[in-house]
Amino acid sequence: MTPDRTYESAVTRVEEIIRRLDSGDAGLRETLELVKEGRDLVEYCAAELEAVSHGLEELRLEELVARLETGSAPG
Repeated sequence: MTPDRTYESAVTRVEEIIRRLDSGDAGLRETLELVKEGRDLVEYCAAELEAVSHGLEELRLEELVARLETGSAPG
């Protein structure tokens, strides 16, 4: 992945790849390249979502610890 790649740009590119593949106009070699690129982009997106999910879990844990330290009950 390029260093300036974002989740949003990866999703946009996956959508472009899907449209191209759905069109039926891609030849065999192009189809193979698009599938490879799409797979890499989906893996990148999954890793980004996992990182965000992990970050949210950490935030929730920090909030719980803060509440416990101040003596207020969660929720």
